[in-house]
Amino acid sequence: MEVMTAKLFTEIEKIVVSKYKENGKALLQQGIDNFGYKDAEEIAIKATTERENHTLFDYIPKDHNSQNKYENLTPFALFARLFAQITKAIVDTYGDEGESAIQEGIWQFGEKRGRGIAQRARVNGADNTIDQYLTNYDMGRSDLFTIETVNKSEEIEQTFTVCPLGQQWADDDMHAYGLVYCKVIDDAIAHGFNNKFNVVHDQFVLKEGQCHFRFQLKDSEEKND
Repeated sequence: MEVMTAKLFTEIEKIVVSKYKENGKALLQQGIDNFGYKDAEEIAIKATTERENHTLFDYIPKDHNSQNKYENLTPFALFARLFAQITKAIVDTYGDEGESAIQEGIWQFGEKRGRGIAQRARVNGADNTIDQYLTNYDMGRSDLFTIETVNKSEEIEQTFTVCPLGQQWADDDMHAYGLVYCKVIDDAIAHGFNNKFNVVHDQFVLKEGQCHFRFQLKDSEEKND
């Protein structure tokens, strides 16, 4: 999960800095500071040891001398908290425009993940068809998630009643910032896997108490052009 956290930060950082230059860098630094340099550093180290190239270290001073703030949190909770802090710094300053910038970074992150899932399917001798989406998914669902999945011929219906990301945002009263992520990520991943995927996300843990998805892909449209 540390690799995912570093990848997401890197994609967001790229968009934010391209739009807001030095002020964007300063706000990202503020977000990392608010999250905690020591915890961010441990995420960065873990991602680097797994050979992920990222930009987290650019925002963590070498001489910060800070202590862990979240020793007992899961990697999912750390992902959620770091995201919320950098998003808060940008959105509180730039409003809807800042939210759009964050979501552009999330989209890039998600679409790349989706393309990776499609590549995994290909390595396994399969196409990027609906039945291969969850089979080759790139992030394991731990016991921290409670999910009901119904597979149909041209649709996957999923209901999440427990999500550690949503729970952390709710615990921290960061609902609005968490929704910035939730509104984009699954559509982006599915689009990267197959650009003909249609995703209906009509309920959110942070609003209705559960996330409800319908991933739709007709047999005649399953392969990307």
